Amino acid sequence: MTVLEDLWYGNIRPIETFVDGNMEYKGLLRLVSKNREVLESELSSKELELLEKYNLSVNEMNTISETAAFQCGFALGVQIMTECVFKSQNGIGE
Repeated sequence: MTVLEDLWYGNIRPIETFVDGNMEYKGLLRLVSKNREVLESELSSKELELLEKYNLSVNEMNTISETAAFQCGFALGVQIMTECVFKSQNGIGE
């Protein structure tokens, strides 16, 4: 299977690779979870509903920004590779 096929079928998940090896991120994730549990135990049902709406909005914003960052990174990678191939074919930079 090619890299492009792996990406298409979801076999490559950059965010999972990032999270697995990032202790700082894992620590922050634990802190967020702990604080959410405290909030959920102390808020009224109306406040919990508002918190859930807030979380959904933040998650949607994060998804949009992560998608844009991925697209930008991919496009920059293609531009870099194109430039390298062009320079290589024309004997530039050798």
